[in-house]
Amino acid sequence: MAGKGSERFSGRFLTRGETSAFAHMADGYPMPSEGLGRPPISDRLYEGMQGIDEVPAELYAQRHVKRGLRNSDGSGVLVGLTTISDVHGYSKVNGMVVPDRGELRLRGYRIGDLVRGCHDADRFGYEEVAFLLFTGSLPNQAELDDFKARIAMRRQLPEGYLGIFPRTTYGHSIMNVLQRATLLLYAFDRNPDDTSPTHEIDVAISLLGRLPRVASIAYQASVADREGNRLRIPPARESYTMAETILDILRGDEGFSREESMMLDVMLMLHAEHGGGNNSTFSCRVLSSSGTDAYSSYAAALGSLKGPKHGGANFKASEMMEDIADHVHDWSSDQEVSDYLMKVLRKETFDHSGLIYGLGHAVYTITDPRAEAVRSYARALAEKKGELDRFELIRRIERLGPQLMRDVMHITKPISTNIDMYTGFVYTMLGIPKDLFTPLFALSRLSGWAAHRMEELYGPARIIRPAYSAYMDDRAYVPIEER
Repeated sequence: MAGKGSERFSGRFLTRGETSAFAHMADGYPMPSEGLGRPPISDRLYEGMQGIDEVPAELYAQRHVKRGLRNSDGSGVLVGLTTISDVHGYSKVNGMVVPDRGELRLRGYRIGDLVRGCHDADRFGYEEVAFLLFTGSLPNQAELDDFKARIAMRRQLPEGYLGIFPRTTYGHSIMNVLQRATLLLYAFDRNPDDTSPTHEIDVAISLLGRLPRVASIAYQASVADREGNRLRIPPARESYTMAETILDILRGDEGFSREESMMLDVMLMLHAEHGGGNNSTFSCRVLSSSGTDAYSSYAAALGSLKGPKHGGANFKASEMMEDIADHVHDWSSDQEVSDYLMKVLRKETFDHSGLIYGLGHAVYTITDPRAEAVRSYARALAEKKGELDRFELIRRIERLGPQLMRDVMHITKPISTNIDMYTGFVYTMLGIPKDLFTPLFALSRLSGWAAHRMEELYGPARIIRPAYSAYMDDRAYVPIEER
């Protein structure tokens, strides 16, 4: 049944002549390898790096190089101190990694307590978490109302922005659109290179208000283009939370229920922040350490999150679940599910990667507290949506998968479920298209990126510059006619 947001659409429409969102501006010039081909004379150009860039594996150990900024035991190299969050998945005893129950604390608060504290009181929580990350303290009611009002006043996009909306190529990645849209907003800022605390907070608030509409409009533009319709621009509802804004833009006249928006709010809270070492947050910190503008730093974080090894993993996990559901006849059979998971691990089916997406994590060993927090909410929504069988299938994969991975891949360390196991399932129940899975991750993580950017700007205040050990021989210069 339609709920909040189900009133008749009161926004506006844009035609192809009014916005560049429909424009297909392809590069008419071919790539060099296409235009000039690949004759033998170009072999060294295109293939040379494959030989010279190979470094003997033993050299990494001999020179104490931490590949991927990780220690030999897989733990992360310490590169800084933070007051923002603690991602705990193991302890170190006498230099050895000892598995431990996962814990995620934001400014000292356990993530499960933050979610339950808001939702047990039937209150949206993402904005409270964002305020906590920005300021270091939970807001009182007056501070929360003021914070929401500041986000609300930035829901509207700048005048003329939609006319030059950045979906102006044949590209279909919403994450790419978000990057360009963020950089385009730089051009509308009267003082975009200001890195004072006031301006940094203003930019973060502006993006919290605007990017949900940008992401959804980018998706709506792709649908309208495909179906030959006008681009639907929903009204900016200033009283809505982040979760309600997203569902309102996507659902339109169909509307959404309170329970659905609260479920999405849980996901936003769980994805808001996950330590300074994750790839996108570290990317944001690296750029911020150079003193560059906020828009450039957030665009870099978006580019990192797009990667399939990072934010794109939720999409892969969702695809895998669909594949398993399609190929396993009896979802309640441990044997059938195990047999198919063995095929996945042996690279015989699905994407032939040999991975069970949603199992295992770089930090968590025994449990992922985000998966623990979302599970009961996901089950309740699945029961309402008639998807309890699919929920139980996920639980079966959680239970059977780790031992199968140990049998096939000979993994000895504990393997925990991570939140990606549930993300796609929840988003699908909420009617969110797959193209927006990773963008939603980005929208929620924006508050964490902002907190880390400001900590980098006003804390260490030293440009991040790790070192690389050179592996090469001395060579004498040879004139071109003698080569």
